[in-house]
Amino acid sequence: MTQANITTTICASGYTAKVHPSSSATNRLKAQMYQAYGIASGTVSELDHLVPLELGGANDVANLWPEIGKLPNPKDKVENDLREDVCSGKVSLAAAQKAIAADWMTAEEQLGVS
Repeated sequence: MTQANITTTICASGYTAKVHPSSSATNRLKAQMYQAYGIASGTVSELDHLVPLELGGANDVANLWPEIGKLPNPKDKVENDLREDVCSGKVSLAAAQKAIAADWMTAEEQLGVS
């Protein structure tokens, strides 16, 4: 994913639906990761992307982590807002990816788009 191809990837309607992994794939991985992280079965959570699909993140295990808390989670709004900011040219793709990976709760503030 690069700044040069965002109009045909993350900024194109339906992009994340095309690249989102299937539930069967994530459920297998989720079970393995939750065991590794010591998260009890039945805990309200999701397997989330460190760099979200909305910002060109990969489905690779290195980009996935168990996020505990309510669903949908508050990070989803930040992911969508940053995608809009990237697609409108307010921030670069690289800056948005770096900010959300560092701390999604302050990413918009750090980028000056909160």
